[in-house]
Amino acid sequence: MGAAPASPIGIGLLAPTCLSGTWQMALDGALLERQQPMLRLYSWSRPTLSLGFHQRQLPPHWLAWHRRGQLDLVRRPSGGGAVLHGGDLCYALVLPCDRFARQEAYGQICGWLQQAMAALGEGLAFGSEPADGSADCFARSTAADLVQANGAKRIGSAQRWQRGWLLQHGSIQLSPPGGMWRALLDSAPPPPLAPAVDPGMVADQLLQSARMRWSLPAAARPLDAALLADAGAQLERYRVVSTSPLASIARTT
Repeated sequence: MGAAPASPIGIGLLAPTCLSGTWQMALDGALLERQQPMLRLYSWSRPTLSLGFHQRQLPPHWLAWHRRGQLDLVRRPSGGGAVLHGGDLCYALVLPCDRFARQEAYGQICGWLQQAMAALGEGLAFGSEPADGSADCFARSTAADLVQANGAKRIGSAQRWQRGWLLQHGSIQLSPPGGMWRALLDSAPPPPLAPAVDPGMVADQLLQSARMRWSLPAAARPLDAALLADAGAQLERYRVVSTSPLASIARTT
């Protein structure tokens, strides 16, 4: 497991949310802009494909699904490939960069995820494949990812480093939508985590593990009006339009 920081970090805790992908990514971006240590867990109100910030070409069938209203498209503030959301639980952490070496940050940060999943009976190790710019985030398992013993990728994470602060967020796949996953990404999804493990159990275990690693407040606080206003001002940065592969990129970068 990744080594914990030398001394505890005090981190704020936001209440879980279930919102559209555009709002979720805008909230992550706004938290990074605030430069305040924070943890939050969230889910997605509709099936959504989140795109790495630097993805330059979208397959036509992704845009067709979007135009038909079957799928939302959103751009992440972080890099990497596309992730299908809907059967997953996501986390976002904002931390000061001075606690982490860039090449070792995933290993230093992801220990709490490993501890939480081990408590749920799922031992996870870091991936070892090289990053290759794949359009599908879950097609490869790099040092940013956590995989099961059978090689199935369970958690994909990505980062954004900005002015001395770090946003790391990721997707914990619980019960991926198999048919949609195969149709959009032309690959097999990770298997369901376990029939007896629901998102609430996973969220509770994540918070328990986070408390063992960091100093968290006793209770989560709701999203405040100022944070919502900050996120609202960033919505266009993360929204993807479905006119054409190139136009959809130009609108959001």
